[in-house]
Amino acid sequence: MGRTTWGLPPGQPRRISRRRLLVGAGAAGALAALGWGVSAVVSDSDRPLALVYRGPAACSGCAEAVAALLRAAPGGFRTEYCGPDERRQISRGTLAETAVYAQPGGGDVGPAWRRLRDHAEEIRDFVHGGGHYLGVCLGAYLAAARPGFGLIDGKVDRYISTAGASVDSVDDTVVPVRWRGSPRHMFFQDGPTIELRPGAPGVVLATYDSGAPAAVVTAFGAGRVGLVGPHPEADRSWYAEAELTNPDGIRFDLGHDLIASTVDGAGRPAR
Repeated sequence: MGRTTWGLPPGQPRRISRRRLLVGAGAAGALAALGWGVSAVVSDSDRPLALVYRGPAACSGCAEAVAALLRAAPGGFRTEYCGPDERRQISRGTLAETAVYAQPGGGDVGPAWRRLRDHAEEIRDFVHGGGHYLGVCLGAYLAAARPGFGLIDGKVDRYISTAGASVDSVDDTVVPVRWRGSPRHMFFQDGPTIELRPGAPGVVLATYDSGAPAAVVTAFGAGRVGLVGPHPEADRSWYAEAELTNPDGIRFDLGHDLIASTVDGAGRPAR
């Protein structure tokens, strides 16, 4: 299936799950109940800024989950949202203040790219100049070229269409992966596999059970790009809504390893 037609066959609607996070006076307790530590809601103006896209090119609640993952990571980030209806817009000035730009999951590549393509040069220059791009699911698709930001030397394909894939449906599910060689399970919904060109700088953090890469970190200019097909940010509400169970429990160490590997280099092995 071509990049411009990624998604479901014509006439078959695609369901985008609605993710809901509780906020307000009880946010710390609500997030703890979802599986996040209280540190996920601690704000520290001295922490580096992670800018998370929130808008029509992302599914409802996906930006909030990625932001929570970034805040809860060891040595975590303060987060702000950017997008057409946010106080922060994607611009060179905004990105100049940013350590990480995160593109969360969402719908199909084509419509998302049409909403984001005017910012492609700004994002490319940000990463090339030493910034960091974190792409989850749709955000990983958008890291490729034609269409996409063109941040990797390689290709991004729909995992369920690859040979040996253990999943052939776009429904929410849990997939087995090997993360740094250890067997784990992750929330998955029509995510990609990311294949770097032989000789391209980078490391494969995780593979699907078919051996296809599920998470990679690579260089782009002076910056780095961390991409993952499944959803390491999925909290308890995602599993409850989809009536799924993760055999490993609700854990966020894989997402934290991806963040550390993107920002710091090799990162720490996930446990």
